[in-house]
Amino acid sequence: MNKSIIVFLALLLFSSCNEPKQKETNTSNFELVTQKSKVLLEKDDLTFRDLNGNGQLDIYEDVNQPIEARVNDLLSQMTLEEKAGMMFINGAPVSADGKPDGNEGLEGPASRMASVVENMNDLKMTHFNIWSIPADPNVFAKWYNNSQLFAEKTRLGIPITIASDPRHHFSNTIFSLSAKGFAQFCEMPGFAALGDENLVEEFANIVREEYLAVGIREALHPQIDLATEPRWSRISGNFSEDAELTARLVKPYIRGLQGEKLSNGVACMTKHFPGGGPQKEGLDPHFSFQKGQIYPGDNFDYHLIPFEAAFEVNTAAIMPYYGVPTDQTDENVAMAYNKTIITTLLREKYKYDGVVCTDWGLITDRPMGPDVVWKARAWGVEDLSAADRALKIIEAGCDQFGGENRPELIIQLVNEGKLTEERIDVSIKRLLKQKFELGLFDNPFVDETKVDEIVGSEASRALGEKTQKISMTLLKNDNSTLPLEQKKFKVYIENIDSLTVANYAEVVAAPEAADFAIIRLNTPWYPAETNVPFAKGFHHGDLDFKSDEKRRILDLLNKVPTIVDIYLDRPAVIPEITNAATALIANFGASDKSVCEVLFGNTAPQGKLPFELPVSMKAVENQKTDVPYDSENPLFKFGFGLTY
Repeated sequence: MNKSIIVFLALLLFSSCNEPKQKETNTSNFELVTQKSKVLLEKDDLTFRDLNGNGQLDIYEDVNQPIEARVNDLLSQMTLEEKAGMMFINGAPVSADGKPDGNEGLEGPASRMASVVENMNDLKMTHFNIWSIPADPNVFAKWYNNSQLFAEKTRLGIPITIASDPRHHFSNTIFSLSAKGFAQFCEMPGFAALGDENLVEEFANIVREEYLAVGIREALHPQIDLATEPRWSRISGNFSEDAELTARLVKPYIRGLQGEKLSNGVACMTKHFPGGGPQKEGLDPHFSFQKGQIYPGDNFDYHLIPFEAAFEVNTAAIMPYYGVPTDQTDENVAMAYNKTIITTLLREKYKYDGVVCTDWGLITDRPMGPDVVWKARAWGVEDLSAADRALKIIEAGCDQFGGENRPELIIQLVNEGKLTEERIDVSIKRLLKQKFELGLFDNPFVDETKVDEIVGSEASRALGEKTQKISMTLLKNDNSTLPLEQKKFKVYIENIDSLTVANYAEVVAAPEAADFAIIRLNTPWYPAETNVPFAKGFHHGDLDFKSDEKRRILDLLNKVPTIVDIYLDRPAVIPEITNAATALIANFGASDKSVCEVLFGNTAPQGKLPFELPVSMKAVENQKTDVPYDSENPLFKFGFGLTY
């Protein structure tokens, strides 16, 4: 074994010895590099990945060089086109045959996306986020390795970075991606309901291990906005409306995901700076019908507290939100366009020098059908051209454009003299530094033989199901009805699988024949009036059941003693249902089996409400959008929860 390999392995051994809390993975295994890499070269007793094919060990290819030196060397070799391509991250399809340029099994929007090969070749892009993936994680791992092998063939061999939104939650919302193959935990409010920092870190470690196993190296999470406006449609991705609780939990989350070192971790893109919770009437700024981000309680700084915690544990990246911080800065423009938010606050006050990536789709208007155009989220600067929008974002202090693939705009701005290449270099250095810290230049490959062993392991699945159960929050339990004794009662059920319930009780077809009814409900929501199809899936609108549905539910509750389980992706307004129910319990993402395990006493609920439940929609409308737990006489206060 030559000297360079010995040094390489020694460095890796030293790294692993200093990570006692991390499960050993194969992401830094030199043997795996030799099996996968097509550009390994041995010369003058040195073995290295000759990424630019010049037959020499360049500084950026040398694992023994400091990261800063490697970044500077590579930067000096990059063209303007390669730099511009690195400033964009957008979606890419995953073919069921594992080919990076394949199209097998692609449906819907994925079938119309350019492949990673096309984006690397034509646009010089090296960052991609993945939405839909094949049901078998092994296919994803194969696709990922093949994509990295193709990246080796590009002029400088720059590896790609794959990012993903959350995939590890049992969820009914559009913001948590398919959990096929991965362990399924409760949603983030469930972790806040438990308040257990060790459990959060254990969860994050599992996410890290499963992501690493298939090649996901950047997490487009955690989301640490505060749920101070209960109508907002993205509350299920947050921890809580309480800043201190959220700050306490985000630290173990980022530690668990990023690891002791990023070479054995996943880079966290923490969002949405400076806090996206206080949306007027809860209308989300993904869309033009939103009404701005407002602070009637003069509580802007309260929403920064969780981000201050994220900075303490060195989050690798930050994502600003779409909203306009109305009357909080010198111009009412969206966060990523806002120099006061990105440069003055984030860069200068907090001394943050990591990657800042915009949220998705701030530059380009997108046709959504014959008569539908989804406007770019260029709030406050709608009249600017696409190129000038990109320029304003860069001048604000951002490094990367999410959900866009328009590097030609950067090239145009430089050629027109509006943007200097030196300014671009500032952002490219941050992006390259992250890639080097992740170890992607030294070994970007995953061990495909280990995927089944790691992803969705029995232990991980068991812990995920446990969180679904123990995070449930008991709100009412008349006469200690819960837990129900198993195999003793006849039950009528709604919105829950009869075969699952049959393991615990006799299921009957009519309420009149039942000892108890068990019904599962979701927090109400009402689609916004819009011609944008995507917007219709957002859980906007009022939080209470309207007349016909409420009457139907109450009729059942008055016929038979009823146990109501409600999924709280937002705080529900349910005073009449609460009064009429025999027992009321809330979940934050739970399977039918998990619910039954709690209702029939195999597990006790341990959750405490991570946000208050208002007593009426009038109380919701009268509270201040940016202030926590301030509705008048809430039905259930923040932190409430019974047990048995």
